[in-house]
Amino acid sequence: MTEIEQSPRARVRPRTAPPKTRRRATPRARAVVPHPTPAERAATGRAMRADVPRSAHADWTPALGRRDPVEMLEEQAAPRVAELVPVRYGRMLVSPFTFFRGAAYLMAADLADAPRTGLHTQLCGDAHLSNFGTFAAPDRRLVFSLNDFDETLPGPFEWDLKRLVASFAVAGRDRGFDAKQRKAINLTVTRAYREAIIQFAGMRTVDIWYARLDVDEISARFRKFATPKQLRRFNANVEKAQSKDSLKALGKLTRMVDGEPRIISDPPLIATIEDLLGAEQHARIDEEAREIVRAYRATLTEDRRRLVERFRYVHAARKVVGVGSVGARAWIMLLLGRDGDDPLFLQFKEAQPSVLEPFLGTSGFANHGQRVVEGQRLMQATSDIMLGWIRTTGLDGAKRDYYVRQLWDAKGSALVEAMKPSAMEMYAQVCGWTLARAHARSGDAIAIASYLGSGDAFDRALASFAECYADQNERDYAALQDAVATGRVAAETGL
Repeated sequence: MTEIEQSPRARVRPRTAPPKTRRRATPRARAVVPHPTPAERAATGRAMRADVPRSAHADWTPALGRRDPVEMLEEQAAPRVAELVPVRYGRMLVSPFTFFRGAAYLMAADLADAPRTGLHTQLCGDAHLSNFGTFAAPDRRLVFSLNDFDETLPGPFEWDLKRLVASFAVAGRDRGFDAKQRKAINLTVTRAYREAIIQFAGMRTVDIWYARLDVDEISARFRKFATPKQLRRFNANVEKAQSKDSLKALGKLTRMVDGEPRIISDPPLIATIEDLLGAEQHARIDEEAREIVRAYRATLTEDRRRLVERFRYVHAARKVVGVGSVGARAWIMLLLGRDGDDPLFLQFKEAQPSVLEPFLGTSGFANHGQRVVEGQRLMQATSDIMLGWIRTTGLDGAKRDYYVRQLWDAKGSALVEAMKPSAMEMYAQVCGWTLARAHARSGDAIAIASYLGSGDAFDRALASFAECYADQNERDYAALQDAVATGRVAAETGL
C-alpha cells in the first residue's frame, strides 16, 4: 500500500510497477541445469560428511564479538512503522518463546558463524513450529504445511531444521517439560525429517511434488493415542480453522455505514484508511486503492485475474499481524463480488529483504513480494490461489514491495500452549515430515539423505544444538527485558 501512515494528510498517488517489470530472470532460469545420476548425488552427500561432520552441528556457543541482540533488533526495526515497533517488543516480551518467534534475524546471524553444508534447498527462513499450520487447498480440503515465507531464500537445508528443532526446545521449556521430555521431542523432529527425506529420495520426482498432508490424515494419527480431552481440543481447533473465511471476517471486522460494510477501526491494531489519511479524501483514496488492485491482478495467471476482476474495492485498513512481522506494513482490503454476502478479504503484507540475505546473498528476484510468493509456491504442495505481489512508491519516495494473499482461508495453527509432551512429540513428527517434503521439492533429497544417513548421529547432534540455542535465546530475551527496563527501547504490552 502507499506510505499513507507517514502523514495524516498525505497527498501522494501510488505508483505501481508496470506488469512488464514485475519479474527479473534469475540466474538459475538462464543456466544449463546439470542432471547427475542418483549415485553421483548420493556420493555428493556422503562426501559432505568429511567437510562438515554431522557431529559438528551439535554444539553452539556465541561467536567472539557477537553483536548485541537489542542492537540487531533495533536495526531490523529501522524501516518499520515507528509507532508499531513498541507493540512488537511488547509481544516478544511475553515469554522466551514469543521472543524466539521475533528473533529470526538473530538466529540467522548465529547460523552464519556455524558449520554449514553446501546442500542447498529453498529455505522457509523462519521455520519455527508456529509457522506451520492449516489452510484450505484449492480443492477446499484442509491441508497442513509451512505457512509463513517472509524470509524465504535458498540456503543450507540445516538452517531451517535447526530453527525448527530449537523452536521445539524453547516451546518445551515454556510448557515446563523436563530435560528428558524435551530431548525426546527434539530427537523426534530431526528423526522425522531424516526418515522422510530418505523416503522422498526414493520416490519418483513428480510424486514428490504431489505429496501433501491432509488434516484428515493428521486426525487419524492423533486419534490413536490422544485422550478424549485432547481429541476434543484438536477437533475444536480444526473446526475453528475451517470456519475462518472472508464471510466470517466480514462479520467480525466490519460494520455497515451508509449501506456499505466498513472495516472497524481499533488503533493501533487496526487503523482504517480514513484514520490515516482523513475522510475528506475519500474519492482519491478509492481511486488509489483501485490502482493497487489492478497492479496486483497483473501478477496473477489469466484465470485468477478473471476471478478477481469480479470483485470491486470497498474499504482498506492497516492491520497489525503476528509477532515477528509487527511494524512491517500490513494492510487488509475488503472487496465485494455479487452482493454484500460475497466478500473477499485480501492481505497486502510488506516484503522486506529476507533476514537471511546478509549471510546468504541477495535474492534473485527484483521484487521481494515475488520472492515470497515464488518461495511459497516452491515449498508448499498447494498454495493460495490469490497469491500475487505489487510495488508502490510512497510519500518519502521509497519503493516498497508487498505480497498479497487471502486474509483468512481456513488458516489455523497448533495450540502449542496447551500441548502435553505426547502431543508435542506427535506435532514434531508432523512438522519434521512437512519440512522434509518442502526441501525435497527444491533441493536434492538424495544428497541430503545420503549426508544424514540411516543412523541417529544427526538427530543427536541437533537435539544437543537445540538446547544450547535455547539457552542463548533466554539470554537474548533477558537482554530485551533489560533494554525495556532501562528505557533503551519502548515496549507496549497487552496488544
